[in-house]
Amino acid sequence: MIDTGDEVILVDTGVPKEAPETAPNYELGIYTGKRITDYVSALKDLGYNPEDVSKILVTHKHEDHSGEIRSFPNAKVYISPEDADALGLEGDNIIRVEYTDGAYYNFEASLKIAEGIHFLPAKGHTLGNSIVIAEDDGLFYMIHGDLTYTDEAMYENKLSVVYEDIGLARETMDKVREFIKDHPTVYLSTHTPLGHENLEAKRVMDLDNPPETIAIDYEIEEKESTGKYVCSICGYVYDPEIGDEEHGIPAGTPFEDLPDDWKCPRCRQDKDKFNKA
Repeated sequence: MIDTGDEVILVDTGVPKEAPETAPNYELGIYTGKRITDYVSALKDLGYNPEDVSKILVTHKHEDHSGEIRSFPNAKVYISPEDADALGLEGDNIIRVEYTDGAYYNFEASLKIAEGIHFLPAKGHTLGNSIVIAEDDGLFYMIHGDLTYTDEAMYENKLSVVYEDIGLARETMDKVREFIKDHPTVYLSTHTPLGHENLEAKRVMDLDNPPETIAIDYEIEEKESTGKYVCSICGYVYDPEIGDEEHGIPAGTPFEDLPDDWKCPRCRQDKDKFNKA
C-alpha cells in the first residue's frame, strides 16, 4: 500500500478471501504460507477501508496477486493488456496500460502513476508482467510481483522458476540488475520474509554482498484435507466437485485421477506444482 497523502494506491491485492489454506509440501519447495488474516481485513486493521483505495497497480494476472480486485469499488485498476485479457477484466475502471511516458532510467517505457510512482513493463514471468517503483527520500522501492520468488535468486542472477517467455524474462532480469547497481534500491519481494524486512529496514540491495539466508521455523499440525488442491504458482484451486470441463475433466474427478499431462488451467504448470488444501 502506498499512501501519497492525496490518494491510497495498492500494488496487487492478494489471494481471494475464500481461497483454501494449503498444506506444506516439503518436496515441492514452494509454499504459499499460513494465512494470518485476509487482505481486506489487514487493510482495515491499518485504518483503511476498501472505498479509500483510488488505484490498484496489478503486477500480473496470477490469483495470489489479483484475487481481491473485486473488493475495491472506487479503484481504477491498472494492468497490462495481455494480463487484463487473460483475466477477462472489463469495465470503465479497468485501465489497460499503455506505457506512454517514455524512458525511466534504463527502462525504455514507463507510465507515471503519481509523483514518484512509476509503472514499468517487465515481461517474462507472464506476457504482461509489470513492476512498480516508488521513489521516496532518495530511495527506489521496487515492488516487482514475481520477477524472483526469493532475494537469493536476484543475488545469484537466476530467473524465477516460472516464466511464460524465458527470453523476455532474461531481458527483464538484466534491466532490473542494471537498475539496482545504479540506484539505491529497496527490493520488495512478495514471497520471502526478506521482502518485509527490506521494507521495514529500508535495506538497499547490494548485489555484491548477499545477506545470510533466513532459516524458516515451522510446526507440524494435522488438519482434515478438503480434497481440493491449490496451484502454488498462481493460486488456482482445483475442486474435484467441479472438475475442469474446459479441458475434458468431468465433475467428480479426484485430483489423484487427473491425467499425468494435465496442467493448471491458468498458468499451465504441471500437477506437481499443486498442494493439498
